[in-house]
Amino acid sequence: MTPITEVEGQRLTLSNLDKVLYPATGTTKGELLHHYARTAAPLLAHLAGRPVSFLRYPDGAEGEAFFTKNPPPGTPDWVSVVDVPRSARRGGDRGRQVVVDGLAALMWAANLVVEFHTPQWPAGSPAVADRLVFDLDPGEPATVVDCAGVALWLRERLAADGLDGYAKTSGAKGLHLLVAVAPTPSAEVSAYAKRLAREAEAALPELVVHRMRRDLRPGKVFVDHSQNSAAKTTATPYTVRARPEPTVSAPVTWDEVAACAAGRDPLRFLASDMPGRLDAYGDLMAPLFEGGGRVPPGQGTPPG
Repeated sequence: MTPITEVEGQRLTLSNLDKVLYPATGTTKGELLHHYARTAAPLLAHLAGRPVSFLRYPDGAEGEAFFTKNPPPGTPDWVSVVDVPRSARRGGDRGRQVVVDGLAALMWAANLVVEFHTPQWPAGSPAVADRLVFDLDPGEPATVVDCAGVALWLRERLAADGLDGYAKTSGAKGLHLLVAVAPTPSAEVSAYAKRLAREAEAALPELVVHRMRRDLRPGKVFVDHSQNSAAKTTATPYTVRARPEPTVSAPVTWDEVAACAAGRDPLRFLASDMPGRLDAYGDLMAPLFEGGGRVPPGQGTPPG
């Protein structure tokens, strides 16, 4: 019998809880849902008010995965859905996306077996970013160790502009750096991020590339600034990835990043690691919600 449970007054049907989604570790769908219930408080804070894109992998990490921004078929009427622009320019074509605004909506979405991806802007201010992101992606034989070295350089460079960076694993091969900024048009945040990516390449030419060309990337870290585009999204903190094992996009300390850069810590975390890390550290990215973000230097003034 398919279990039916009540969450925040909403009845949910949770299906196939014994289904193995990650054969390498034997991780089941029920265990995946437990991860999302356990990390709900910090995850919901990062999802709050943002249109969500889903990478769905209903047959598990070894099955087909597909990306969707539209509300999935059968979305309950109590799940929040918002109108959003479908192009980088405000006023362009519009569509509808889910906003995960509570535990019931989170568990409904998790039951679909998804990665959560969000833009750098909230639904109420399309294409006006309050986050800046760098995606550090290593090209073989470069590894996360190289990404950690680049992350440390970017942290110092951001600090020189009065901006605080916070790091997390991508849950794949690299690292993400997130920065709170005062509401700023996405195009301006993108321009600033690209400028810093180019500076990183100039400072670390043997290690960094800022262009996406595949032939430039072997042995280097691609500093992907493009995810600051209003049309792009990034894996949300605490989401489990559709990888061979249930790796998590996990916030990390700068001491851990430094240890990784020194080759002492692989910075790789599974869903099973998250309870202990949350007990030890809380949400390492909570400062992103404290306000006080600045407009990236040289990028004008906040929109009125």
